[in-house]
Amino acid sequence: MVSALTRLLLITCVILPFHGAEKLRKALDRKDVEYEKCTGNDADKPNCTRISAESDSRTSYLNNMYNSCPQGPAGTPGREGNPGTNGIPGTPGIPGRDGIKGEKGECVSEVFEEPWKPNYKQCAWNSLNYGIDLGKIADCTFTKLRSDSALRVLFSGSLRLKCKTACCQRWYFTFNGAECTGPLPIEFIIYLDQGSPELNSTINIHRTSSVEGLCEGIRAGLVDVAIWVGTCADYPRGDASTGWNSVSRVFIEELPK
Repeated sequence: MVSALTRLLLITCVILPFHGAEKLRKALDRKDVEYEKCTGNDADKPNCTRISAESDSRTSYLNNMYNSCPQGPAGTPGREGNPGTNGIPGTPGIPGRDGIKGEKGECVSEVFEEPWKPNYKQCAWNSLNYGIDLGKIADCTFTKLRSDSALRVLFSGSLRLKCKTACCQRWYFTFNGAECTGPLPIEFIIYLDQGSPELNSTINIHRTSSVEGLCEGIRAGLVDVAIWVGTCADYPRGDASTGWNSVSRVFIEELPK
């Protein structure tokens, strides 16, 4: 005789399969069955996606409907879009290789002129009272620094000439014993015409006068600058006087051209 426990086990084995089949049927009727679709060959980490039966059947229906229709004409091209913003600056590139060594250059020496420095001298005498008519009156030694410069000279002092008939005297500069040739001599003259019966031609007048000029072409070094008195061409000499009762001076200055 079969026991009660055995009958209970048999009933359970028969009822459970029918119960599971009934649940599956009801789920299919609702079209809400979900299943997982897996891809890939890795059994440990498969790539699976959960898909419902309803969505899968809808996708198949749409694909079948639209794939069977002919393709329509192309649409009108759209307008160009606005320019985009500037991108982020890139990273600096790799430094280039060293270039080919250039040819040896020529050595050029630059000449820098020194700034011009004043160079002048003055010689002065008190009451020369030099009464000669021909010869050197006074001299002044000057150190010229450059050969491409000019000398400016000035004589200032009392001069006088007297005579009973027409006469002429000439005061002039010399440089190392010769008159200036660059460009012309530096001179000063006094001329007296023949007196008339109404005037005394022997009048004795001393006047402070000056003679000045530039002389070029004189080499650098010591230069003897002198003031002389002499006659004028084609005229007789008179009674000359230089530096009477006053200060006489010679001024010398070196100037750039």
